[in-house]
Amino acid sequence: MIEIFQGTDQDLYMRVSPLVMNPDVLKANNNYPFKTGENFTWFLYTIEDKIKGFLPVELRNNIAIINNYYVVRNKTDVLSSLLKEAKRILGQKNILTAVVQTRDIPVFEENGFNTVREWKKYVKMTWEYEKSPERL
Repeated sequence: MIEIFQGTDQDLYMRVSPLVMNPDVLKANNNYPFKTGENFTWFLYTIEDKIKGFLPVELRNNIAIINNYYVVRNKTDVLSSLLKEAKRILGQKNILTAVVQTRDIPVFEENGFNTVREWKKYVKMTWEYEKSPERL
């Protein structure tokens, strides 16, 4: 089940704080802290009330930016489900841009994202509704 929260929702804080402050989760995010604010929408993948992954997306001028995300044990099906929901909810009005860990490139590619820039540990990828097969 995927739940959606606004970035300053108190219920969101209660749900994700044990994860975003967990050293193992931070390590999986290359020790980069998670952030949120009023311009964020969070997608939480839950099974039996346990969070198996989350995808925070910041909205800025018709661009939806995925810059940090977490999926337990790198489960590609969870990440794929989160991406599909973000595209469904935000994709028709926004270009989705993601800073993707290199290990997750195949999942983003399977979901129609294209690489626009490469770094050592990350790549920048985008998805546009206007250019996607889902539009047809």
